[in-house]
Amino acid sequence: MKNSKATNAITFIFLAVVMLLCAAYLWRSNSSAEPLEYSEVVQLFKQEKVKSLSVSNNTLTMHLRSEIRGSTTAVYELYDFDLFYDDLNALVQEQFEKGIITSYEYHADHSTNWLALLLPYVLVALILGGMWYFMTARAGAAGGGDRMSRFSEARTHTLSEKDKTITFADVAGADEEKEELREIVEFLKNPQKYTDLGARIPKGVLLVGPPGTGKTLLAKAVAGEAGVGFLSISGSDFVELYVGVGASRVRDLFKEAVKSTPCIVFIDEIDAVGRQRGTGLGGGHDEREQTLNQLLVEMDGFSANEGVVVLAATNRVDVLDPALLRPGRFDRQVYVGLPDIRGREEILKVHTRGKPLAEDVDLDEVARGTPGFTGADLENLTNEGALLAARRDQKFITMADLKEAEIKVIAGPEKKSRVIPEHERRLTAFHEAGHAIVMHTLPNHDPVNQISIVPRGQTGGMTISLPQEDRSYMSKRYLEEQIVALLGGRAAEKLVLGDISTGAGNDIQRATQIAHKMVASYGMSEKLGTVSFESGHDEVFIGRTMSQGRSYSEQIAAQIDEEVRRIIAVAYDRCEEILRARRTQLDSVANYLLAHETMTRSEFLTVVDVPAPAQA
Repeated sequence: MKNSKATNAITFIFLAVVMLLCAAYLWRSNSSAEPLEYSEVVQLFKQEKVKSLSVSNNTLTMHLRSEIRGSTTAVYELYDFDLFYDDLNALVQEQFEKGIITSYEYHADHSTNWLALLLPYVLVALILGGMWYFMTARAGAAGGGDRMSRFSEARTHTLSEKDKTITFADVAGADEEKEELREIVEFLKNPQKYTDLGARIPKGVLLVGPPGTGKTLLAKAVAGEAGVGFLSISGSDFVELYVGVGASRVRDLFKEAVKSTPCIVFIDEIDAVGRQRGTGLGGGHDEREQTLNQLLVEMDGFSANEGVVVLAATNRVDVLDPALLRPGRFDRQVYVGLPDIRGREEILKVHTRGKPLAEDVDLDEVARGTPGFTGADLENLTNEGALLAARRDQKFITMADLKEAEIKVIAGPEKKSRVIPEHERRLTAFHEAGHAIVMHTLPNHDPVNQISIVPRGQTGGMTISLPQEDRSYMSKRYLEEQIVALLGGRAAEKLVLGDISTGAGNDIQRATQIAHKMVASYGMSEKLGTVSFESGHDEVFIGRTMSQGRSYSEQIAAQIDEEVRRIIAVAYDRCEEILRARRTQLDSVANYLLAHETMTRSEFLTVVDVPAPAQA
C-alpha cells in the first residue's frame, strides 16, 4: 500500500514537471518574437532599411541600417513563407543587385515546419490523455472503473460468512415473531408443498417495531434458516438527487432478485422511500414518488411463487403509503415489540454467551431491573459490563459491573470530577430525596431502586424506580401518581429551602405531557368526558408534528388547558402534603445523600425505617 502511494505521488510530480516545461517552451517561443506587424516588415524593405536577412524555420531575422524599437535586429515569425516570397522576393533581388542588401539566406521551396510547430501542443494533449487514463485505471483497480455506468445500479449487500450462520436460535425474546416468519422459511425450503395445495405465500412481510428490537436480525435469521440468497438494501439508497435514479435502482434490485431465486430481498428503513403520496409538497414528478411508484409496480410484477420474498423494516408504519401495505404487496405485518421480562432474560443469555460471568450474576434480576430495554439496549448493557470489568483488571464480569452498566446505559457515565458548589449539592440532595419519599409513599408507584446526587449526562442527580412487573397498559390512578412523583423534587425544594430552581424543568415538562395525554388522548377527564381530541398520528411528510391541525374549538382547547392545570395543581398539593407529613424522613435521606452521594434500595429502606406499602 505504501509503495503504491509513493508511485502515484512520483507519477503526478513527473507529469506536473513535464507540463510546466511545455508551458515554458510555448511561452518562450511566443515571447521571443518582436511585436512587429507584417505591414511594418514590408515598409522596412520598401524604405531600404534592411541590410541583410535570413529565414530559418519560418523565423525572419533582419539586420537593419538603423535602430527600430531600440535594436538594429528585428525578428518576425512568418505565418507562411510562400506569401513572403511572393510579396517581397523581387524587391529583395533588386536591392541585392544594387548593393542595398548585402546578403540574404533562404530558398524558394522553403515550407512551414508543421511538426515543430505542433509538437508542443501534441505533447500536452498526450500528457493530459495519459493523466486521464492513469486516473481511470486507478479507479478501476479500486472497483470503480465503470462507476458512472453503474450509478443507477442497486447498491445491494449480501450476507457475510458470519451472518450466514445466524438462525432463529440467535434471536431471543421474539417467539411469536419467529413463528410468523417460520412459514416463509418453510416455503423457501419446500415451495412445492404449498404450490400443490394452491397456497400463495405472502409476497412481502413488513417488520414493524421500535428501533433496536431486532428487525434486521430477524430478517438475517430467516435467510440463515432457509439457506437462501439474501439481498439487503437501505431505503435511503433509492433516494438520489438525480431524477430517475431511484426508480432505476428499484428495477435493478428486483432484476437481481429474480436471477438469484430463491432469495430474500430485505429493505431496511423503507419509510425513507415509501412515505405516503399526496402530501402537497412536490408533485407526481417528485423523485421520491417516482421511486415509490416503481416499487409498487415491481412488487406486483412477479408471482407469489417465484421464490422471491420481500422483507422490509420500519418504525414508522403510520407514514407509509396505503398502496404499499395492501394485500399483494406487503400481505403481512409482524410487530416486533419490546421484550417482556422472560424475553429480556433470554436476550441476556444470548449476549452473555462466551463472556465469563461471576457466580453472583443473576440474569433474572438484571432482566427485572431493565423494563423497557430493547435487544440493542441489553447488548449494550452486557458490553458495558465487560468493559467495566476489563477496566478494573477483573477476570469475570460481576453483578456489580452489570448494575453499574445498567445505570450508565440509562443516564450516562458519572462525572465525579465536576466541581459542584455546596449549596447546589444541598439543593440536589433535597430534590432527589423529595422524589424518593413521594414515590415510596404512593401505593401504586414503582418502588425506589437507587438514588444518587452524582452528575450523569445532563442531570445533576437521579432517582430510579423500577417496576416489579411489565405493564401492557396504565391506569388513571397510576398516571396520577406518576405526576405526583415527578413534582416531588420541586415541592421539596420549596418546602425545605424556600426557593425553587431550574432543576425541576424536565420533571414539570414530563408531568404536563402526562396530564395532557390523560385529558386529550385517553379520555380520563370527568369534565370533558370519554373523548379523544388528538388525531393520533403526526404529519405524513416529515414524520413529526409541525403544524398539526386541531379538530376542536377554542373553547374546548381552553377547557383542556384548564383540566391540565387542575390535574397538576391537585398532584402538587398531594405532594406537599406527603412531604410535610414525612419531613423527618426527607431530611434523613437528604443528609445521607450529602454524606455518601449514592443510596441503594436497602439503604433507603433502612434510613426511612418504614416498610414499603403494599401494592394496590
